[in-house]
Amino acid sequence: MKLTIQSAACALFVLCSCSPGDRPVAVSDEYAALDVAELQEAMDSGELSSVELVDYYLERIDAIDRSGPTLRAIIEINPDARVIAEALDDEREERGPRGPLHGIPVVLKANIGTADLMATTAGSYAMADHHPTEDAFLVERLREAGAIILAKANLSEWAYFRSTRASSGWSSIGGQTRNPYDPTRNPCGSSSGSAVAVASDLAPIAVGTETDGSIVCPAGVNGVVGIKPSLGLISRAGIIPLAHSQDTAGPMARSVRDAALLLSAMTAFDPSDTAMADRPIINTDFVANLSLDALVGKRIGVVRNYRGAGTNPYVEEIFDVVIDVLRSKGAEIIDPIEIDTGGIGEAEDVVLFYEFKFDLNQYLADTNAPLQSLEEIIAFNTNHADIVMPFFGQEILELAQSMGPLSDQDYLDALSESKLIARNGIDNALRENELDALIAPTNGPAWKTDHVNG
Repeated sequence: MKLTIQSAACALFVLCSCSPGDRPVAVSDEYAALDVAELQEAMDSGELSSVELVDYYLERIDAIDRSGPTLRAIIEINPDARVIAEALDDEREERGPRGPLHGIPVVLKANIGTADLMATTAGSYAMADHHPTEDAFLVERLREAGAIILAKANLSEWAYFRSTRASSGWSSIGGQTRNPYDPTRNPCGSSSGSAVAVASDLAPIAVGTETDGSIVCPAGVNGVVGIKPSLGLISRAGIIPLAHSQDTAGPMARSVRDAALLLSAMTAFDPSDTAMADRPIINTDFVANLSLDALVGKRIGVVRNYRGAGTNPYVEEIFDVVIDVLRSKGAEIIDPIEIDTGGIGEAEDVVLFYEFKFDLNQYLADTNAPLQSLEEIIAFNTNHADIVMPFFGQEILELAQSMGPLSDQDYLDALSESKLIARNGIDNALRENELDALIAPTNGPAWKTDHVNG
């Protein structure tokens, strides 16, 4: 199937301060097999420099993201990436590394704000000229840790909150991100570009965001590790919002250890984020908590009434293999466990519609964005429908625009009901069965991409 990309909508996709001919050929393809710790060891020994590592990933982006299979995981490259890498190489030589992420490139989902030459767009053509004057709080943390912000990743436009018929992983700026294992299949979203970047070795680690499945689904479909942290663990400041009661950023990596490293670097108290107000001071070295015998004696409940249960024998087979692995590592398996979350969907939808309008309008005003309201964005999309809406519309944006203030009783009731159902469903299952954790499949196999029907 031919994937049509609007040429005008790809303007940011090709931004780079250098062409392939300006950079040396990638040092070696062997870096694809190395995790963050191994890359760090190679740089400490002098076998590898951060500049060489950046060049390696830039060559990979040229070779398979912008040509070859044309994965379209990357919207925009940081033109200062090599300059930053050079400075970090000098710092390593003079004073040693800052920590485990020193000189390591990271890709950010394009709704995460950076005060550099890259735009922060949420994939929306309406936001193509949006350049915040401050880094998102988590970006500040990554820079302090010595990480290199290499690029912005494509995503489902507006975090898959634009149309009920949207194609997951499509944006009017980046086009359609493709699954690296089968480019005719979908990468899932909305953090599709972040997951594909890691899966296809365009970067060792990436950051996604999730409101409802936007980290875990692309992680599952593309075979990488994705963590959706609890609300209030990672600051939301500087991220284009969807809904404040559910939004969070989270790490994506090829291993649990690398995901834990990235999570540790992003976790810090931010007084500007109200979700962190009551968060206790905790040990944020998540890598230190990893242990091969961590499951010994732990009670793990197997959720069998998940959505789609019994519809795909291959998913069931893999699920059973995973359960056997947990058991072999010393876990006590309680099977089955049922979670009752009936009625949550409708209540959650009401919350999302209300909060999206309120949160986005506030973000646009606070960051002096080119457009100052959801209403203006809807009008812009209508006026540029050939670029923004070649396959599907914006009925979700329009429905959100029709919502009233957060003081509306409909919103307050829906917020209370959805949180009560979710918490009771999980907490009751854990408490009644004396469980340490629950397990269920994240998603089924990747589906074929169809721009018209999503």
